[in-house]
Parts: sequence; C-alpha cells; structure tokens
Amino acid sequence: MAETSIEWTDATWNPVAGCTVLSPGCTNCYAMRMAARLDAMGVKKYRGLTRKSGRRAVWTGRVRLDRASLAVPHRWKKPRRIFVNSMSDLFHDAVPAEFVGAVWSVMSATPWHTYQILTKRPDRMADVTASLPTLPNVWLGASVESADYLERINHLRKVRAAVRFISFEPLLGSVAAANLSGIHWAIVGGESGPRARPMLKEWVDEIEAVCRKSKTAFFFKQWGGVRKKETGRTYRDTTFDEMPDVGLQ
Repeated sequence: MAETSIEWTDATWNPVAGCTVLSPGCTNCYAMRMAARLDAMGVKKYRGLTRKSGRRAVWTGRVRLDRASLAVPHRWKKPRRIFVNSMSDLFHDAVPAEFVGAVWSVMSATPWHTYQILTKRPDRMADVTASLPTLPNVWLGASVESADYLERINHLRKVRAAVRFISFEPLLGSVAAANLSGIHWAIVGGESGPRARPMLKEWVDEIEAVCRKSKTAFFFKQWGGVRKKETGRTYRDTTFDEMPDVGLQ
C-alpha cells in the first residue's frame, strides 16, 4: 500500500498486479508504464507483466496475485480512502473468485477504511459479488471512456453496493446519453501523459448536467494533457470535489 497523488483517494493497495488491454481507455494506461518501470527496477511482483510495443509498454495479459499484501490494510490504523488495485483490475478474468473473496474478508475486517474498487469488467463484478456480503465501507465502480461503453453502467447498476460510481477517465468522447440513475458518484478526468488525447469542455458540461439531473455527486479530477499541472483541475472557475452520500444503498 502506498500514499498517492490521486485526488479522489488517500492511498492505493495492490493485492493484484498485471492486466489486459480491453478498450481504448487502456491505450495510454499509466499503470502499464509504472509496471514496466518497476520491472526494470527489479521489483519481482511486476516481472514480465508488460512487453514493449513500439515505444511503449503494454500489458502481456499475465496477472499476479500478491497474497502477502492482504495483511497490509490491518497495519494502517488511521482511516483512509483506499483505491484497490490501481495496478490491475480485481475483476480480471484471471483473478479467481476465491481471491476476490479473500480481499472482501480483509475489507470486512478493517471497517475503519473506505475501499474504492474500479473495474472495466462490471459484468464479472456483478457475477462474483453476488455471493459476497454488501459491505458499507466498500464502493464499487466502473470505468467508461466513451459512448461505446455505456453498457458498463447498466452492468454496474446490477451490483449490490453501498456506493456505485463511474470514472469517466480518460474521457475520450461524449457520454451525453449516460443514464446515472442508481449511480452515486461520477469522476471526470482527461487523459494525461506523453500521448494524452484531448478532452472537450462540452463533454464535461454534458456529464455535469446528467449528474445534476440524477443527483449524482460530481468530482472533476483534471483536464489532463501532456502537462496536467498546467491545465489544472478547475472547471467553470471552481474545484468540484463532491463526494457521495455514503448512507445511500
């Protein structure tokens, strides 16, 4: 587990490492670059999880379970919002349901933390979590980068969770047709890094309008770009750091 600069969480916890490129939002994934860097530094957990493709690193599709890390959240006594698997996807097909259950047990045993789990596979999330308890300290979310992947929201709506959230990051196109009923929180952000694709303000406007209509909390993370610190995270001259009402079911 590590402290993080991600604006909507406090720390990251990675009981799984490695993933598979699934959709256009994965193309410039920061986790691929980081995994390649950690591999080059000799970190065994990330060995062989990426390969070179032209000038960039891409996932090989290999996934590594880190059972030793399951003990880590118990050692954090101060309450934190914890992003689970920033370097993978807990609901990747290669992650056994048994291991997901082990992660659930840790989260249940550490109720002073709030866990945020994000997936591009909400259909599997719905299937695997159907037999697991709904934990009040666990938020479940799905990534949606464009209108081509709005179906992920429908799958997420089937998930039993204290909080359901959507990460529209990297936002690569209009999602004006999104239905956010039953979704408690929306994160919006542009892509960052050396090959960042642009995000239009009108796309952000559309999401905020949908959020207001559905009473979904709106969190604007960043404009992104090659130099994200310069573009900042102010939208309409305001910083939007809205969080969900954790009492919602």
